[in-house]
Amino acid sequence: MSKNKGSLYLIPTTLGDCDPLDVLPLTVKRAIETLDNFIVENEKTARKFIKSITPEKSQPSLKLFKLDKYADPMEVLTYLDVCEEGISVGLLSEAGVPAIADPGADIVKLAHEKGIKVIPLVGPSSIILAMMASGFNGQNFAFNGYLPIDASERKVALKNLEKLSLEKNQSQIFIETPYRNDKFLQDLKSILHPVTRLCVACDVTLPSEYIKTLNIQDWKSENPDLHKRPAIFIIHRE
Repeated sequence: MSKNKGSLYLIPTTLGDCDPLDVLPLTVKRAIETLDNFIVENEKTARKFIKSITPEKSQPSLKLFKLDKYADPMEVLTYLDVCEEGISVGLLSEAGVPAIADPGADIVKLAHEKGIKVIPLVGPSSIILAMMASGFNGQNFAFNGYLPIDASERKVALKNLEKLSLEKNQSQIFIETPYRNDKFLQDLKSILHPVTRLCVACDVTLPSEYIKTLNIQDWKSENPDLHKRPAIFIIHRE
């Protein structure tokens, strides 16, 4: 008689330094308590998170499979092999939820191809939380990731997204490398139309949380310190 396959749990983490149980439900804690196999982006931070949420869990018992840009693609294909033996695996995000602006989508795809049950767990997504708090159209929005670094290409991209927002009543979401946030905000203020609305959501769920929506013309007098702070930027043109 063949064993039932293990499942793939998609495990969210905090968005920064805070008590995990302030933002994560007990289902996350219970899942981590039952798992020993985890696919992670960074072993050190993954161990720290697991210890913070389940301090009684044995660290030596953990089996961590690394999933970053240096991971061997052929080796990654073996990460879910233990599921065939009835052992479940957790896909652990570095911050927020797995596979959304975060590595892991290929692992989820592999699970579906192998007939492995995928179980997404509730947790904070900075993208969704920022969208909720923006006051923009929650019925129609798009996440665009990073915009081009080249100044002229970035300007074209922003103007195109602004036009798309106007034509489709669609909120446009993007992110920037945290150390470029302040420069990026200045670019938004200089490139976008004065009536375009911009939401900046920074350090979401943390004590230092900053969320503000204003027209570009009103942002001219606002200069929040966003340097090296995780931030979400959303624009909407009506």
